Amino acid sequence: MADDSSTAPSNSALDPASLSFEDALRALETIVRRLESGDVPLDESISLYAQGEELRKRCTERLASAEARIAKLTTDASGAVTGAQPFGAE
Repeated sequence: MADDSSTAPSNSALDPASLSFEDALRALETIVRRLESGDVPLDESISLYAQGEELRKRCTERLASAEARIAKLTTDASGAVTGAQPFGAE
């Protein structure tokens, strides 16, 4: 397995709120790979799991925020935009 030390989150607490969605997702994926490898001691695994949970929450919040900003455009028979409704509203 390749060494992910250059992209792996450190054991110090990450600040998920300061990360972009993409950076938080990348950090979460790195944590998952490390945990799945089975090569991490128990105490470090627990710390990584907690960091991963915070990153997961950050990603979920960012996705919810993005969905709230996306509007479904409504059109009339001729195709002209007549309005918008929130994402997921039918």
